[in-house]
Amino acid sequence: MLYDVPVHLGDRSYIIHIGAGILDSVGARCADAGLKGKCLIITDENVGGHYGDAVFQSLENAGFSPSMVTLPPGEQTKCGDQVFALYSECIRAGLDRKSFIVALGGGVMGDLAGFVAASFLRGIPFVQVPTSLLAMVDSSVGGKTGINIPEGKNLVGAFYQPELVMADLDTLKTLPPREYAAGLAEIVKYGIIYDAPFFRTLEEQVENLPDVGNAELLAKMVGRSCEVKAEVVAQDEREGGLRAILNFGHTVGHAIEKVAGYGEYVHGEAVAIGSVYAARVSVELTGLSPADADRIERIFADLNLPVRAPGLEWGKLREALSVDKKTIGGMPKFVLASEIGKVSFGNEVPEELMEKIWTSL
Repeated sequence: MLYDVPVHLGDRSYIIHIGAGILDSVGARCADAGLKGKCLIITDENVGGHYGDAVFQSLENAGFSPSMVTLPPGEQTKCGDQVFALYSECIRAGLDRKSFIVALGGGVMGDLAGFVAASFLRGIPFVQVPTSLLAMVDSSVGGKTGINIPEGKNLVGAFYQPELVMADLDTLKTLPPREYAAGLAEIVKYGIIYDAPFFRTLEEQVENLPDVGNAELLAKMVGRSCEVKAEVVAQDEREGGLRAILNFGHTVGHAIEKVAGYGEYVHGEAVAIGSVYAARVSVELTGLSPADADRIERIFADLNLPVRAPGLEWGKLREALSVDKKTIGGMPKFVLASEIGKVSFGNEVPEELMEKIWTSL
């Protein structure tokens, strides 16, 4: 085990276990957490083919009675139809209020399985086993679960904490390079919003960041990212204030995903573009230096992440922003930076400036 990161939430506290080759201990860790009886593993066809049997066997060896359901991969799976289908799978698996769900996969599986756990029988325990970099450092930590509807991303969901998180770094070896790079975007975000020295380290190591075989650097990146998110969530579990800083780059990022069509830009790519946009707005409104905005754009570009979305019209993006869950009274709220490592939330941006910055990218 390389890192154990606690998430302090009173009686809902849990541990993020980060290490290499730890899938075989999922069952033992679930037993240590006090879980019992039957469980349902929810995974997708890609991840299940690689790791489903190992997790199933680990749970069975620890005395659990697991079942497994495999879904199509991709953002389109995170929908209401799948939620109701999974309720039926829970019934078929014989789950009761003492049973639990295991989310095995990336952010889509974690969000979807977590929402099913939050709502089935009015809530049963669940465990996150993230297998993508983005899920390890972001979506598996903090208890946000949910699904998309035609009007927008993550507009239906619940705050519902897992019993534990098991992040096996070895699973990243089968992650497509594009998805790995997308996870790096979220790691860079933590430096921008909370930890300037971490951002400088990422800049210095930028040539090595895409190397999934660099286990020491990878563990440090994932570990520090989880520490930052755990610290923020511990102070503001339900996004009443501080937790909103985690949405840096996400306001426009979610609009990009919706307007371009889910899958055209994966989440981390959209966040990279949204972060560059937020940095340029920050220069105009909150005092971020142009040099720091350039640093933010440069690190994303150096990681081969997009920093612009050519062909997307501002009018369509603005329409998508109007139904973003961070929008109040028709005005989207932005997280903006005054310097790298220091941001503020709840910022309104004049309409003409929103459009001006987008068209200037």
